[in-house]
Amino acid sequence: MPSIKAAIVGVGNCASALLQGISYYKSRSTDASGLIHPSIGGYEPGDIEIVAAFDIDDRKVGTPLHQAIFAAPNCTKVFAADVEESTVVVKMGHLLDGISSHMDSFAEERRFRPSSLPPCDIVRELRESGAEMLINFLPVGSVEATEHYASCALEAGVAFINCIPVFIASDPKWADKFEQAGLPLIGDDIKSQLGATIIHRVLTRLCEERGIRINRTYQLNIGGNTDFLNMLNRERVAMKKISKTEAVQSQLETPLAEEHIHVGPSDYIPWLKDNKICHIRIEGSQFGGADVKLDVKLSVEDSPNSAGIVIDVIRCCKLALERRLSGSILPVAAYAMKHPLVQCTEEEARVLLGQFIQGAS
Repeated sequence: MPSIKAAIVGVGNCASALLQGISYYKSRSTDASGLIHPSIGGYEPGDIEIVAAFDIDDRKVGTPLHQAIFAAPNCTKVFAADVEESTVVVKMGHLLDGISSHMDSFAEERRFRPSSLPPCDIVRELRESGAEMLINFLPVGSVEATEHYASCALEAGVAFINCIPVFIASDPKWADKFEQAGLPLIGDDIKSQLGATIIHRVLTRLCEERGIRINRTYQLNIGGNTDFLNMLNRERVAMKKISKTEAVQSQLETPLAEEHIHVGPSDYIPWLKDNKICHIRIEGSQFGGADVKLDVKLSVEDSPNSAGIVIDVIRCCKLALERRLSGSILPVAAYAMKHPLVQCTEEEARVLLGQFIQGAS
């Protein structure tokens, strides 16, 4: 199979886990444990090639990609230290709104440290690298920066995969731009392989299907990576809360009143590093009005959990390119994203994705 040529903006923990995963499964071609789809349209994880990367941190800019993914402030688990050497050098991106000012008060090894270099020409780099798609791993709240990179993808003629909660693929105006350009668009806000959102959605739907009336529910998340540090600025998490809340509300026939549902990031605890801890509580009423109370705790390495889905989305995006599909690729987004253009249940999404992989339009 030909390689899938992808570019990345944001060489953080999620990028590190993705690059490690590509290397890990390439060297273990007969061991597919941990993968949802070992092969998608004949493409395996090892067929993915990262051909360009952009960041703004001076510990990463100008550094070979295989080294940059392990540079501070990255703190995700190292499960493939022997990542294949890359000829790709991380280029200086556009800062715009990519860093929250509150991070300046934290130690350098835990926060971003912006480079003073001028930004590169993103469109030219994408074209010259031969990238077929651009994957957005920017920090939550980077609205201006995400829109800038989406525009660069359009100008360069590459597909766009939006892994963060800025509404691009779920915005009909942006979806139309990519459709008119003949380019696939997949987003927004990546789900994890077994994360807080999918567990909350499945439990919510289970209650609905079993006749349980949900009265109140919350989801509280804590972690110690730069994502959680960034989200201490509550102004940056508005879209994140909308994305996560709608993902849960969509599983209910009658959505809960705002005061009866809370879904979102809660706090930053440095020593947790890339470990994310989630607490989910559902309070409901069953037969005869009797109470039902459900508490779930999830502890998981956050970035590999994300990469387990991204590695499928990249291969699905390649299929969309081969089939000349354009605009929001709904079957992929419904399965892989918290805030797709159209919401459905996890069971419906799994069927849609399977049909898409098999060739259904």
